[in-house]
Amino acid sequence: MDVLDAEVLDAVARWQAQGDDVLLATVARTWGLAPRPVGAMMALGARGRVAGSVSGGCIEDYLLAKVADGFRPGLRPHVQTYGLTADEAHRFGLPCGGTLELIIEAVTERSALDAMRAAINAGQLGTRELDLRTGEARVRHVRQPAAFAYTPARLTVPFGPRWRIIVIGDGQLTRHLTAMAVPLGYQIVICDPRDIHDIHDGGGGEHNTPTPHVTRVSEMPDDLIVRLRPDGNTAIVALTHDPKLDDMALLEALKSDAFYVGAIGSHRNQSSRRERLAMFDLTPSQIGRLYGPVGLHLGARTPPEIALAILAEITALRNGTLGDTTRRVMPSCAAESPPPSAIAHRVLTRNERMPVL
Repeated sequence: MDVLDAEVLDAVARWQAQGDDVLLATVARTWGLAPRPVGAMMALGARGRVAGSVSGGCIEDYLLAKVADGFRPGLRPHVQTYGLTADEAHRFGLPCGGTLELIIEAVTERSALDAMRAAINAGQLGTRELDLRTGEARVRHVRQPAAFAYTPARLTVPFGPRWRIIVIGDGQLTRHLTAMAVPLGYQIVICDPRDIHDIHDGGGGEHNTPTPHVTRVSEMPDDLIVRLRPDGNTAIVALTHDPKLDDMALLEALKSDAFYVGAIGSHRNQSSRRERLAMFDLTPSQIGRLYGPVGLHLGARTPPEIALAILAEITALRNGTLGDTTRRVMPSCAAESPPPSAIAHRVLTRNERMPVL
């Protein structure tokens, strides 16, 4: 489930609270090219409102017109296929050879969407199972990620917590990374124990303003990572340029289940960092997990470009499309990174506050 589908569930809850009748359309099957994957959802309000998408827009417009004409699927979900012919595919704006099948249901208390939304917000893994004969749904909690499944009798849509990025360091680069990552469905945890916020904000108190899907903490990075217990939906990236802080985070991050662990810095600094990490209880395979310098090769030089390169690398790995030909770093990291400190591998005491660099 992606961030767009989570927004669909939020819209359904909001519209129902306003007394609106709501229909839910789910992509159940695709053939050939399709604009949206199976499991993608779209909500249609009786007042002509839409949240989410199942196509490039034409099917959405068609369904809105049908709803305006009084279409309701009843208690039993309605199955509709689009793009069976070339003319129909062209009419609905589907790619060449693209066909998709939708399950359209009326949202009621039997739909279990509130339970699904609550589980997602609680960071739980699960599935929503819709009985296509009765329209009744239930939410099941699972220990491992489940697969999407569709049979004539049942539609099973898996869901889980948002993807998460733990960022060490709260500087300008982190601001740009956060601004890009949240719309892509990432939950952000920013960790920086240094007293630098007033300097960055110009005294404006920006860090005191709550931001949806962004959490700021000031504890030591290694303590944070131990506490959060990163899972396979978590990426960790160290951006402080301070070897003391970055190394503290990496010592725990590389032993975690995080799917991505990266650190900013030049190739020279990365080599020194790996030598320092080898002095501790990390195995060569754990150290080999480190992405450093971070970011795809985009020729990035400005903080927004570097943030884009980092997020592109994380997302490519998340989507299983990261290859050796794309694993190159931006030259800007070498220009920004200071030389390794002689005390880089020193373990800080827990009550020591970090100085501003």
